[in-house]
Amino acid sequence: MAVRFDQHADVAKALPTWQGKIIVDVTNAYGVPPEQLGGQPSSKFVAQAFTGGRLVKGFNHLVAGVLEQDPVVHGGRRVVFLASDDDGAAAEVGALAEDLGFAPIKLGGLSEGGLLVLARGNAWGHLIFTDLVKFD
Repeated sequence: MAVRFDQHADVAKALPTWQGKIIVDVTNAYGVPPEQLGGQPSSKFVAQAFTGGRLVKGFNHLVAGVLEQDPVVHGGRRVVFLASDDDGAAAEVGALAEDLGFAPIKLGGLSEGGLLVLARGNAWGHLIFTDLVKFD
């Protein structure tokens, strides 16, 4: 889901249920006051809009100009961070990331690892804009 954060609810209305579907949340809630999110990480807030969906936070820590580049860099693979409360969904998105040439790194759940890759209010997670390359 590559839309502005404030448009995620409109996307969620596209289907009556998202049961079993994986939603990859690439949004950032920079400028959205944490109080508006009920004190939750933005991804947990987004997940509530997608009834029955399996949400994975990922691909949001790099700007589009970097993501569109070849993920193979100097013989290594560009890292993408993933966070989810659904291990199965994270594994599927991780496999997709590998198929695209990236090196996925799972950070854990949305309330732990997801905080490292989000922008919320006027704060940035510690891994936002971190462009790493993994060498096997």
